Amino acid sequence: MPEPQGTIFARILAGEIPCHKIYEDDRVLSFLDVGPLSRGHLLVIPRECKAFLHELSDESAAAIGRVLPRICSALLEATGAEHYNVLQNNGSLANQEVMHVHFHVIPRYADGSGLELAWRSGSLEQGEALARRIRESMPGS
Repeated sequence: MPEPQGTIFARILAGEIPCHKIYEDDRVLSFLDVGPLSRGHLLVIPRECKAFLHELSDESAAAIGRVLPRICSALLEATGAEHYNVLQNNGSLANQEVMHVHFHVIPRYADGSGLELAWRSGSLEQGEALARRIRESMPGS
């Protein structure tokens, strides 16, 4: 897997590639997606170059958590959309193409533009045992 430092997002952060900025601070950058699924589709990325969400520092994760709702609110007001998807993929099997943590915010419109989802629900088996294993695996447990 390529290192996040070599990604297109690292080059945008370094100022080598221009972008249409929405928001920036010392930990987060948001900009319009150049291949939008709908009008206003944007990305929110940490300045910290990590491929997977679970690799982010608490500080970067918290910074994204603080700004993401405000960006979503501004997007709705600016575009007139009333609905949106927030998508974040981790790894190639999860359809991540750029190996730098990023959140897509994709407005949904009545014309059907936006993210297409196919959700195939399964059934929960051995839920308590699985929940216990996950709890026990959490850092700081």
